[in-house]
Amino acid sequence: MDHDKLAELLFRDITKTPEDYEKIYPPRDLPEGAMVTRMAPSPTGFIHLGNLYGALADERLAHTTGGVCFLRIEDTDEKREVEGAIPVLLDTLSYFGIDFDEGANKEGESGAYGPYTQSKRADIYQAMVKYLVRQGKAYPCFMSEEEIEAMREEQKAAGLDPGVYGKYARHRNLSYEEVEARVKAGEEFVIRLRSEGDPSKYFTAADAIRGTISMPENVQDVVILKKTGLPTYHFAHVVDDHLMRTTHVVRGEEWMASVPIHVQLFEAMGWPLPVFCHNTVLMKIDEETGQKRKLSKRKDPELSLEYYKKQGYFPEAVREYLMIILNSDYEEWRLADPLADYRDFPFSPSKMSDSGTLFDLNKLNDVSKDVLARKSAAEIYDFMLDWAEEYHPDLFRLFSGKKDMLLRVFDIDRGGEKPRKDLVYAEQIFGFIKYFFDEHFVYESEWPAEVSAEDRREILKRYIEGYDPADDNSAWFEKIRAITADLGYAVKPKDYKKNPGMYKGHVGHVSGVIRIAITGRANSPDLWTVQQIMGEQAVRARIEKAMEN
Repeated sequence: MDHDKLAELLFRDITKTPEDYEKIYPPRDLPEGAMVTRMAPSPTGFIHLGNLYGALADERLAHTTGGVCFLRIEDTDEKREVEGAIPVLLDTLSYFGIDFDEGANKEGESGAYGPYTQSKRADIYQAMVKYLVRQGKAYPCFMSEEEIEAMREEQKAAGLDPGVYGKYARHRNLSYEEVEARVKAGEEFVIRLRSEGDPSKYFTAADAIRGTISMPENVQDVVILKKTGLPTYHFAHVVDDHLMRTTHVVRGEEWMASVPIHVQLFEAMGWPLPVFCHNTVLMKIDEETGQKRKLSKRKDPELSLEYYKKQGYFPEAVREYLMIILNSDYEEWRLADPLADYRDFPFSPSKMSDSGTLFDLNKLNDVSKDVLARKSAAEIYDFMLDWAEEYHPDLFRLFSGKKDMLLRVFDIDRGGEKPRKDLVYAEQIFGFIKYFFDEHFVYESEWPAEVSAEDRREILKRYIEGYDPADDNSAWFEKIRAITADLGYAVKPKDYKKNPGMYKGHVGHVSGVIRIAITGRANSPDLWTVQQIMGEQAVRARIEKAMEN
């Protein structure tokens, strides 16, 4: 076979060579040890937690070492592409604090190693495929889908691995004349790698998370160029990672099975291997079985990043939790320095897990409580306002007119050595404070069982008669103690506990009636403070309403 002649037959319009592209995309001028990483999603429109999990690892590895993190769009699978997916991807990742040094962006793209969208790089891939054909390392295959399906059925019946290899690589040794005749007849073809792999031989490759990995060589003549002239994922990412000078390839462990193909392609092109970083898939404990399983788009709404935006999680909280599950010593570092910038943490691939990573929404909520405890009332108000504007226009209008009041609400118990840790995300925060708004006020708790309906009304009657918003906290509570004693309740809970037959109940039950009347709940922040924020008119209106029930 005259491979030069075959290459010209198949790619006569391709004039550039790999050497040309090596000059166009030279090695990057970066400090020693700097990592170049990339996020390379398909534009499917569904942005999930795993995307952010991987993107955060990419961004941290690059920027911790003084390197570059870029965004590449892998859109060679036209069937999966969703219009408008890229702006959504960029907005969502930016929302959670992930921005790229170069690559695709809303204006198009920026950077010296583009195009960063694979569908715009067809000539580059074809030049590389032409090189492989010229070297005798790739060949055209004219097998139809029907022929391939029949071959797979034959292999299945024989208990063999499916695929094009060995005697099943039927067009591997076609003569030039046979290829030329088929091309001139208009037959469609793909280009396959001519594998020289030996299943009895093993290769090794560096994995920064798992150490050195060793696997059998690839024997499959995989497709590297489709009938459309666009490459398969396998070949495109090899070409792009080399020419874009990617040093570390961060991707999910589901791609481990493809490593033999990718290593073979790098070697066929004569290029050095990047360092692989195969991270783990996100898993959860299934509520029904109690067993670990992968997060599911169908079963788990928390897989979608839109879930966290709609619920109103601070992006910093989500990112903080992902840092904890990405690097094993991050949580300890954070406890030692709660106010440090997360970017000061020495992120390392060696501290990433090599077995299934458990995602725990309850743990995320605990982390979120810690994050919000460090936020000022103004920061929480601003975030709530932005969240409401996008997801709850009715609340946006409500919040916009009550900024001063809400700042005081969010400031309750916020100072001191032990600030309150009861705020998690916007949806929950509003549920927590909604009793401040008459249009959202409801009785959520039962009245104390120790207090009769008659006593309840008498407590509220006496309370409102003596209520004076000018009272300080001590004077205010003394009046409640007086009502307690007058109506036969123990002023001290311990007295009631020692002699329950002597009292109807204790001061906690009496104050509980007042608390439920004003907030609708048996538990709330400091009631005196709540009343100071609500104002006298609102307090009196709530008491009067409760007396009617």
